[in-house]
Amino acid sequence: IKFQSSVSCWGYFSVGANGGIHEYADSQFGHIFAHGTTREEARKVLMLSLRNIDVVGTNRSPIEYLVELLGTNSFIGNTIDTSWLDGLIKAKS
Repeated sequence: IKFQSSVSCWGYFSVGANGGIHEYADSQFGHIFAHGTTREEARKVLMLSLRNIDVVGTNRSPIEYLVELLGTNSFIGNTIDTSWLDGLIKAKS
């Protein structure tokens, strides 16, 4: 994983020195956090960081889908809840 932390966005990952995912990691092998003076600023920082992350290997990564979710009107307007995400997942299947 290649990820460049910044003042407004940082992350940590369960990846060992050899590049493999740590044996005790669950399906969430990394976490990224963003902040800004507003929710919108933090959202944009997170989108930029996700676009610049590089995950190499055989593991599937939801990065493109996350960027897509962060750009939806529902997410931007903060009118989301778990049923919103469930609905999106159901619509894709």
